[in-house]
Amino acid sequence: MAKKGKRITGAYEGLDREKSYNLVEAVKIIKAATKTKFDETLEIAMNLGVDPRHADQNVRGVVALPHGTGKEVRVAVFARDAKADEAKAAGAEIVGAEDLMEKIQGGEMNFDRVIATPDMMAIVGRLGKVLGPRGLMPNPKLGTVTPDVKGAVEAAKSGQVEYRVEKAGIIHGGIGKLSFGEDQLIENARAFISEIFKAKPSGSKGTYVKRISISSTMGPGVKLEISSVSGE
Repeated sequence: MAKKGKRITGAYEGLDREKSYNLVEAVKIIKAATKTKFDETLEIAMNLGVDPRHADQNVRGVVALPHGTGKEVRVAVFARDAKADEAKAAGAEIVGAEDLMEKIQGGEMNFDRVIATPDMMAIVGRLGKVLGPRGLMPNPKLGTVTPDVKGAVEAAKSGQVEYRVEKAGIIHGGIGKLSFGEDQLIENARAFISEIFKAKPSGSKGTYVKRISISSTMGPGVKLEISSVSGE
């Protein structure tokens, strides 16, 4: 086993890794343990009792965090004419049509979210092999294929987070910066967890949420008491 560095060892001091903590305790522990010189992200991991290989057990969607993520989100929008102007006015960094497609095909990927009006999907569809693996392909179910580009851009900028279950049945998400107040992080975490519970697919049998843990970018994971955050 690799030897842990002094920083990691120090972060684990006083933490019972076998114990599950309530959310308030867990956030306090993580904020107190951070020793880095940059503003770490509070991350959440939820192990679900689903098999994403089956369509009726896929868990995917978006959640609006009440206090945002603390991260600047760069938005690219496929739109023309008045809708393109609307996207720019709403704060989209990159707006275009065929010209934007060509930039992406040429390797320019300096954005975090892609939005498209429905009439642009014939163009966007050609980028499936590029955008799909990166989780950037616009999708009507996620609100990223829409005639309301203004609303979609503003939602992306305000702290809307996309989530998607991985092959192993795990959902990861960044839910704020450690510079946020404890209450802000707790409210963001509750919003994220609540959304995942609501998104329980019809094909899920048995225990849906098996484990939840939160951690900072460079710190140890802290297990949460599921009963304290399930809302049940």
